[in-house]
Amino acid sequence: MKNILLHFRGDFLRRLLLIAFPIALQTMLFSSRSLVDIMMLGQLGEQDVAAIGIAGRAVFVVTIMIFGVTTGGALLTAQYWGAGNREGVRQSTALTVLMTLLAALGAGAVFLLVPEAVIGMATNSDAVIALGAEYLRITAFSLFALAWGSSIAVGLRAMHQPGITTFFSAIGIGLNVCFNWVLIFGHLGFPAMGIAGAAWATLLSGVIEAVLLYGYLRHRQHLLAINPRLLIDAIEWGKVRRFLSLSMPTTFNHLAWSFGIFAYHAIIGQSGVQGLAALSVMTPIESFALALLIGVSNASAVLIGNQLGANNHEAAYYQAWAVSWFNFCCAVVVALVMVLLKDTVLDLFTALSGESRKLADHFFLIFAVAVVVKSIPMTMIVGVLRAGGDIRYCLYQDMVAQWLIGIPLTAFCAFILQLPLEWIYAMLMLEELVKSVGSCIRLKSRVWMNNLVADG
Repeated sequence: MKNILLHFRGDFLRRLLLIAFPIALQTMLFSSRSLVDIMMLGQLGEQDVAAIGIAGRAVFVVTIMIFGVTTGGALLTAQYWGAGNREGVRQSTALTVLMTLLAALGAGAVFLLVPEAVIGMATNSDAVIALGAEYLRITAFSLFALAWGSSIAVGLRAMHQPGITTFFSAIGIGLNVCFNWVLIFGHLGFPAMGIAGAAWATLLSGVIEAVLLYGYLRHRQHLLAINPRLLIDAIEWGKVRRFLSLSMPTTFNHLAWSFGIFAYHAIIGQSGVQGLAALSVMTPIESFALALLIGVSNASAVLIGNQLGANNHEAAYYQAWAVSWFNFCCAVVVALVMVLLKDTVLDLFTALSGESRKLADHFFLIFAVAVVVKSIPMTMIVGVLRAGGDIRYCLYQDMVAQWLIGIPLTAFCAFILQLPLEWIYAMLMLEELVKSVGSCIRLKSRVWMNNLVADG
């Protein structure tokens, strides 16, 4: 414990928080898009809330997939920066942009061509399917802006400059709120478009945000001002192969995990529109509650990656334990705040029926406990093990915890035992408990500490 405190205090804690807070703010800003959509569409009816909830989960799956692709670039960029290799930072970021755009192309094609099949996996309601499919068709094109922005974000994060993308995210959120108000309800002479208006607001605000970020980087002649020529130069098989060796397992890991979240959503969704509406309300609340923990986890990945790139293994090991305990303490504080603000937050969702509100009340308290449970595996997996390139272990652990334990037991309790929805929602914590044990054992072994750029 003495070594842990020695490596955590002072400059390390300062740098951790300087990176973590902008990432946390950016996560909250990103989540507020869904929150604004649900609150505004909630004035139209529970079917719209249910539809945006399912469609939002589908977009979440793709977002997680794109974030998974960026992981390869994030790992390399953090270690290149720690090793003082600026050209490596630039090239790895360019390759990340290229790969995420390809991923966005594939996912966008699915949303554009078969959106009904996607929404139909979570509900049997024809009205909800039609509304959700309309949303996906339009937002398919926003995935390219998401791919660009997330790629640049991981590069700036590795350079300890996350505030740049956070600033432009704030602009994007402001635009999204304005466009929602205009297009959903038909203000300023525009027709009232309902859920389609929310989709157009997401698309337009995302594109404008990406264009402004690109213009800023070009104007400042920033290291990450990526141009088409650099994208072409990044296509070098040796670099692509190393990138894919890091990003593909993590992408598959992210996809498997996010599909698992969608599966949980579908299990609860079979109960009817009320269950879907309550779960849809919880989705942005969950993201807000986890924002600080996500920020600390991603910031620790950067700093520990820097240490590993500089071959400071002893410091990396003790800092890994330190950030894990720090995030646990942050989670306890977040959970207490959630309990205190429960009624204030849920009162914002005026369209919920009495049954849906009661469910949301119970879900809210359950998730306050889940925040604390999630904090340890989140820090160790996102922030520590992947910083050292230990991605295959993370993949196998997630697959076992979620697909072999969590989802089967949740489905059994829902469809065979037919337990109340509150109990089914609480089952989502089971996989986190399994991963907590596995991650602690792995961290203690030190086998995850690898220098990924020693010969790059």
